Amino acid sequence: MARVPDEDELIEHWTLVGDELDLLTGRTGPSKLGLALWLKFFTVEGRFPAGRSELPDEAVGYIASQAKVPASDLGLFDWEGRTAERHRRVVRTFLGFRECSMADAEKLTVWLAEEVPEMLPAAGLLRSL
Repeated sequence: MARVPDEDELIEHWTLVGDELDLLTGRTGPSKLGLALWLKFFTVEGRFPAGRSELPDEAVGYIASQAKVPASDLGLFDWEGRTAERHRRVVRTFLGFRECSMADAEKLTVWLAEEVPEMLPAAGLLRSL
């Protein structure tokens, strides 16, 4: 269940500004509301919501009023179809993210193997084992 944000949090984390509003141009109804909510959720959580239960009702209402879409339209939003995939792509691109590739995973593995032991307090003990 989503945590209830207070008014200050709604304003700080759930207000659509500038280019974010432009991103919604040409979209209507559930698609517009879903994209706006996913955009703001991603900026706060660094991931997409797994389902409706992760979106606070207050945030849904707040975003719906900004997008000029009834909050009830979220019930018609397709969470897993082609539109959802397109929305994920749009949000990632807008925020400058991309999905991790196999090459990225391999680089991370090498970095972790080289750097993390040096950060541990008992790094010397690990090397001696």
